[in-house]
Amino acid sequence: MPAPSLRIVLAEDSALVREGIAELLHRFGHRVVGAVGDADSLITAVRECSPDIVITDVRMPPGHGDDGLRATVQLRRHDPDLPVLVLSQYVANAYATELFTPGRVPHRQSRAGLGYLLKDRIGEIGDFARAVERVAAGAMVIDPQVVQHLLLERDRRHRSQLLSAREQEVLGLMAQGYSNAMVREALHISDGAVAKHVGNIFAKLGLSPEDGNRRVLAVLAYLGDE
Repeated sequence: MPAPSLRIVLAEDSALVREGIAELLHRFGHRVVGAVGDADSLITAVRECSPDIVITDVRMPPGHGDDGLRATVQLRRHDPDLPVLVLSQYVANAYATELFTPGRVPHRQSRAGLGYLLKDRIGEIGDFARAVERVAAGAMVIDPQVVQHLLLERDRRHRSQLLSAREQEVLGLMAQGYSNAMVREALHISDGAVAKHVGNIFAKLGLSPEDGNRRVLAVLAYLGDE
């Protein structure tokens, strides 16, 4: 069954890239109701168009810094139920942590979807379209390299114990919303091995193992702790 058509506000300062993404979304049956090239216009377009999801780059005018992500944080403060997918060339540490840490941006607990994908790691256009649809439906879709980057940054600040290479792999899949069964299939390991790795991850991070979006939010909440 095809996914329902989505009304999307798209923010990307490159006109060529913006038009390309808009055309791609149209091919999958979605409608870009606002396509803008700066952070101020993003805020205006969301308020005027009431989209089903926002897709935004991080770096854009007027400041040519992390303006797109800062605008997204502002929008989520105003509307905690607004699904957002960040599409970027890099990880913006401070604002990414603020956006994904529960309780720091929304005024109440939100079930709205959130995503952060690195442009260079999107291998298939179908994968991108599915990520958009999953975030709009309330899922968390986070590139595992984003989580690993933030984890390593936090580890450097706190000198805490690093996860093993396999635990980082498992954490990356968890960040994409994978259940234990899905991790088992993806990594071709046993149920017992998955349970052990997940247990080790939560033990090292001092977290309670919970399923679904809360597992991702818990990891990112840890990353945001000072």
